Amino acid sequence: MPLHVSPAPAPALRTVLAALGSPTAVREARTPSLRAAQGPVRPELPLPVHVLDHVTEATGPSRTRLTGWRFLIRCGERAVAAADTRLTPDGWAFSHFFEGPYVTATERALRQAEALAPHHQARLLSVPELYMLTLWLHGDPAADAATGHPAADDILVPLAPAPPGIAAHRPHRVAELLPVLTHRLTPAAIVA
Repeated sequence: MPLHVSPAPAPALRTVLAALGSPTAVREARTPSLRAAQGPVRPELPLPVHVLDHVTEATGPSRTRLTGWRFLIRCGERAVAAADTRLTPDGWAFSHFFEGPYVTATERALRQAEALAPHHQARLLSVPELYMLTLWLHGDPAADAATGHPAADDILVPLAPAPPGIAAHRPHRVAELLPVLTHRLTPAAIVA
């Protein structure tokens, strides 16, 4: 069984397709590689983007929340950009196109995950407090991709560029990496 990539909500995909079909949206995007793409472009590999909040709060465990879906935009054999969608009170809306290191890092991590954890569900997990993005390999491929919290046995693969001291593309069990993140974000006690 290959790595499980959940289908994105149909309205989210439609907003990305509409943006890709809009010369104005593509021309005004800050993605030179998308504007310069030769041939058809298509959204692939939709990944739910979850944010890990309150990593260091003593009041309880950290929480995750779905913030959108990210699609890699492929032209030929490689991803040239990505498109983000977000949930609004009116439903799914296109957010923006972008390019940069996270596009290639996501593609690399997905290839790595195929060999590492093929029976997992692929998601993205953002840790804003560290400016960090990881590929989250959830252990239940049948789970609702829009909900949940990283389980201790789930795998996180930090994407490049990773924060100093955390190796990009090195897989970690959540039970191993989350304490490191918590430690990194906890202010040092001042000894008088």
